[in-house]
Amino acid sequence: MADPATYRPAAGTIPTRPGVYRFRDEHGRVIYVGKAKNLRQRLSNYFQDLTALHERTRRMVTTAASVEWTVVTTEVEALTLEYTWIKEFDPRFNVKFRDDKSYPYLVLTMGEQVPRVHITRRPRAKGDRTFGPYTQVWAIRETLDLMLRVFPIRSCTAGVYRRAERSGRPCLLGFIGKCAAPCVGDISVDEHRRLAEQFADFMAGNTATYTRRIERQMRDAAAAMDYETAARLRDDLKNLEKVMAKNSVVLSDATDADLIGLAQDELEASVQVFHVRGGRIRGQRGWTAEILDTSSGPDLVERALTTLYSEGEAPREILVPVMPANREQVLELIGRPVDLRVPQRGEKKDLLLTVNENATEALRLHRLKRTGDLTARSKALEDLGAALDLAEPPLRIECFDISHSHGTNVVGSQVVFEDGLPKKSEYRRYSVTGAAARDDTASMYDVISRRLKHHLDPPEQSEEDRRRFAYPPSLILVDGGPAQVAAAQRAFDDLGITDIALAGIAKRLEEIWLPGDDYPVILPRTSEALFLVQRLRDEAHRFAITYHRSKRGRAMQVSALDGVPGLGPARRRALLDRFVTVSAIREASEEDLVAVPGIGPALAAQITAALRSGTGADAATGAADAEDSLDVMVDMATGEILDR
Repeated sequence: MADPATYRPAAGTIPTRPGVYRFRDEHGRVIYVGKAKNLRQRLSNYFQDLTALHERTRRMVTTAASVEWTVVTTEVEALTLEYTWIKEFDPRFNVKFRDDKSYPYLVLTMGEQVPRVHITRRPRAKGDRTFGPYTQVWAIRETLDLMLRVFPIRSCTAGVYRRAERSGRPCLLGFIGKCAAPCVGDISVDEHRRLAEQFADFMAGNTATYTRRIERQMRDAAAAMDYETAARLRDDLKNLEKVMAKNSVVLSDATDADLIGLAQDELEASVQVFHVRGGRIRGQRGWTAEILDTSSGPDLVERALTTLYSEGEAPREILVPVMPANREQVLELIGRPVDLRVPQRGEKKDLLLTVNENATEALRLHRLKRTGDLTARSKALEDLGAALDLAEPPLRIECFDISHSHGTNVVGSQVVFEDGLPKKSEYRRYSVTGAAARDDTASMYDVISRRLKHHLDPPEQSEEDRRRFAYPPSLILVDGGPAQVAAAQRAFDDLGITDIALAGIAKRLEEIWLPGDDYPVILPRTSEALFLVQRLRDEAHRFAITYHRSKRGRAMQVSALDGVPGLGPARRRALLDRFVTVSAIREASEEDLVAVPGIGPALAAQITAALRSGTGADAATGAADAEDSLDVMVDMATGEILDR
């Protein structure tokens, strides 16, 4: 526990302007990011008598080892920079609203010459019309399928569109009537754009105009005894009614609004968002987060608004349970005129109460789920720490595994668990070559040495990568028994590492081996600690196998012709066009090779010598491939390569 007085900056050195500050721990990791209208006044609040601080604030300042700040021009810049740094550094003491998934949107690319409709989870480009988010991707796919029957606009990729233009034939969607085929001129570009605008207008909530028009056209066609047209229009009308039925009307007027509900207790908060477009609920999403600072309701609403609209487009109206802190700065950050308010009466207030009830229920369910998970994870870490005789539970564990096929394509994997949960953004892969690839122990020594060198002397790289890779683990696990543990311990000794615990897990009996011990640590079969260690080992093995298969697949694509000097891609292609296989080229005479365009007598002699002597670039690769085949089994029903 650090004393804040040891890193407190002199008051006169802190500016009185707006800015953003960062607290770092002893390892340089950012643990808290905050903004301030007056940096000097705000930072001085953290260096009071510890007994006067809130418990969560006291825990943060005693964990920190330094503080730094960045001055900005306006409070809006401070709000934006704070949001950016929280996303970048993932500080442990900040409130972070996140639901660990992205939501699908229906996007209409009106910025293109020929607009395209598609479903995406990625950020949308400027000028695109977006609808959503949708909580289920199947729901938006079904909606899109129905809409394309009535508004057959382009939904193909740029490559498919260009190929259809060149060939003069539309793709399958054009043949079945789900695209008006502007690629082949069945509809002009201007007519297609008008059709796309009608699509967007309907999705935005202006439905009555199109249903009345189609109904009138259907009646006129029936009166004219054009029954085929009337039947097609009837089907179009039914499709539009299905789309409208998927979204119940909740507001009598055609309102475009986001309603944000909030529920919180002393430790956690839940946010729920209803996206209402054209008076109908088009989507719903939510987040839960731990409250590790002194954030109140207005602070949490501000953070929710920043999260929602820093990278997405806001509707014309936003309804919230309480006004956010720094309301004017939030509105400026949104960047468009928005009616941000707390509804006082009527149907909008009633709907917001429903959203708040959803937030309360989400918090209750999260608390129940988290209680079970947190209890199990905490017990697993405590039991593992006790079994390995550690001073405290290992909050960060890194596990390493080696994968290869009889000594070829050797790779290593590093997976990271923090607080008992995988942190995939900090996984690492290692390619092992040369003498280090001769056996498992040499490979393990190489991988552990490279990992620890990054910890001791981080290379020049981005702040985020340096933070992730240099942050020391409490425990390093290796997949293997005494031999692998001894190899890892040699790496520790050679680099002088003494502050990180080391252990190995042997797969056969699931025993834990410690360096220098003659007997393993046996964890109870039903213990949470054993389940955690098994999960770490299995995740490291999965990650290593994935990389190994990728590397082996690339190696198997190398040809024996690749290493012949003077034989470039065009000549290799000419040889294969003539002889089809490398075996046939090997058996061909030099006279036959010279008959291939681009192959002269000297090059033909080189090809013959390289292939028949086995010195081609991939004679070794071919042998490795033969060895690879001994290390795998194939499911003959599916063709899938299986582990032995």
